[in-house]
Amino acid sequence: MHLVRTWTGWGAAAVMAVAAVGTATAPAQAATNYNGACGAGYTVIDKLDVYRGVTYLTYNNGWNCAVTVTDTPGTSQYIRAMIARSRDGQWIRDEGYYTQYAGPVYVYAPSECIDWGGSVRVISSSVIRWNDHCG
Repeated sequence: MHLVRTWTGWGAAAVMAVAAVGTATAPAQAATNYNGACGAGYTVIDKLDVYRGVTYLTYNNGWNCAVTVTDTPGTSQYIRAMIARSRDGQWIRDEGYYTQYAGPVYVYAPSECIDWGGSVRVISSSVIRWNDHCG
């Protein structure tokens, strides 16, 4: 089990929910595949289903990378990808109106826990995993 929180606004309190691995929100409507945006050598180690897309977490030699891919490409929509080292909580984000994906965003965190997540279309809400992939 992973701890998953839905973030409601950047200044508002988080709403906590416990979800089984791979279950965070309603499943994506269409198949969405990792697009390789993090670069050569990165391997997908996890994913979060978000409304109308998927946020992928990849890893390469101490570097973690997140990318959120929409399942409805071609239309400009708000997409967010975010990642942080859990110990300092300094979010690294890419967000805005995109037609395919947000990110990549990177954090160097060998042997540390990370927080990561994303969203598609829902400006005030992100699905986030906290204290994840430690070590």
